[in-house]
Amino acid sequence: MVKLNKIYTRTGDDGTTGLACGPRRRKDDLRIVTCGDIDELNASIGMARLYTALILPDVDAMLTRAQNDLFDLGADIATPAAVSDPASGTAADLGYEPLRIVDKQVDRLEQEIDVLNAQLEPLRSFILPGGSPAAGHLHMARTIARRAERAMVALAAQTDEQVSGAALRYINRLSDLLFVAARIANNQGRDDILWIPALTR
Repeated sequence: MVKLNKIYTRTGDDGTTGLACGPRRRKDDLRIVTCGDIDELNASIGMARLYTALILPDVDAMLTRAQNDLFDLGADIATPAAVSDPASGTAADLGYEPLRIVDKQVDRLEQEIDVLNAQLEPLRSFILPGGSPAAGHLHMARTIARRAERAMVALAAQTDEQVSGAALRYINRLSDLLFVAARIANNQGRDDILWIPALTR
């Protein structure tokens, strides 16, 4: 478990931060940026829950679980599978079993998506982000989830970096959950604002 008894350490004043496994990287390093996107996503879900906690207890419980999962995901991304051994230039084992996103978490998201989607009529058009306050915040969280996903994909594409398939699947499903949750928050989709192509021509 984490123990935080001092908030400022001054160790990041040089523009670097530490990975969970020890090595320091620049704060604009893609792995650190990805962790930041995941943190922002978690905070945005927290904002949505100011509303879902009052009106949608089942959705709120799903979002609570997702927020906890996002800390797991952040720990996963902050702990590369191997660290570079500066002495030999080769990869070195971590020496312990790091926290990882697992397929069971992805499966739960899929089940939750199915539960919510069963309450909705099929879409006949794209929808404009917005509607109720809860829906608006959930749509914002969805877009941040997509940004976090893009960062994870870019990180995984680097030859010297690793991102697990389960982690990539999780962030992809989470944006889907946030989308259907936003529709639920819009009166089970009845208050969705539909896109009308070429409306203002």
